[in-house]
Amino acid sequence: MKHFSPVVSSKNVAAKTETPLSPPYMAARSSPHDQESFMRLIPLTTPAQVGKWAARHIADRINAFQPTAEKPFLLGLPTGSSPLEAYKSLIALYQAGVVSFRHVVTFNMDEYVGLAADHPESYRTFMYQNFFNHVDIPDESINLLDGNAQDIEAECQRYEEKIKSYGKIHLFMGGVGNDGHIAFNEPASSLVSRTRIKTLTEETRIANSRFFGGDVSQVPKYALTVGVGTLLDAEEVMILVSGRHKALALQAAVEGNVNHLWTISCLQLHARALMVCDEPSTMELKVKTVKYFRELEADNLNNL
Repeated sequence: MKHFSPVVSSKNVAAKTETPLSPPYMAARSSPHDQESFMRLIPLTTPAQVGKWAARHIADRINAFQPTAEKPFLLGLPTGSSPLEAYKSLIALYQAGVVSFRHVVTFNMDEYVGLAADHPESYRTFMYQNFFNHVDIPDESINLLDGNAQDIEAECQRYEEKIKSYGKIHLFMGGVGNDGHIAFNEPASSLVSRTRIKTLTEETRIANSRFFGGDVSQVPKYALTVGVGTLLDAEEVMILVSGRHKALALQAAVEGNVNHLWTISCLQLHARALMVCDEPSTMELKVKTVKYFRELEADNLNNL
């Protein structure tokens, strides 16, 4: 039973299933490119479809892995508006008995520095309210950065070592900022960086002020974040992209050059990068690029 969170946990969900079911649609989530190095782009229509597709992909990966207490599945998770639909869909899949998180270990991407753990806008609060309180993941399997640690450098090192103690993260889900940042790796971040403290750009603080009543002065100036190198160490990285305001970032990720000013572009160096996007976010891509991926992923765009 989880005790953290300033709100009442909604644990009154469907009975937990020891062996997750595998309905027919789950078998269609695999790609013909699963065994090779290949950047995938899943061109969908709406943010809801992006979240639903991502959730099914996560469930499929977990079930295919067949995790146990001795061999847990490692899942990297983000916060913010991008993953909300995915979390809703994952909760629904859990309630339907499709997937269990009993043997899943999670590592979150980032956390504000100096914000109380129980603050309504801390990422710890976000994760418990929007996901952890609603599934069967044990508290001891949840890993979150401590933005109030006495020794920030030691906290970042601890986090890196904890990830390495498991080997590697099997799937890291993330979002992307308008300026192409992933986690809080702002423009000009080193592409080999590890977990560390970062100064947030004014653009990021303005974008996040919507969570603080529109008052940018209330948005922390610093955050702890996994590094670009930390993300690239993951077996697979899945980025969710929704909205016209993310179109330039998606273009940089797929069609641009690898460039530290667009940290999302680092995924071109990854063996298994996956972009799941809605239609507005593809507006800056070449028509032939979208057409190419739509044809390539035709079998994976059904049943949404």
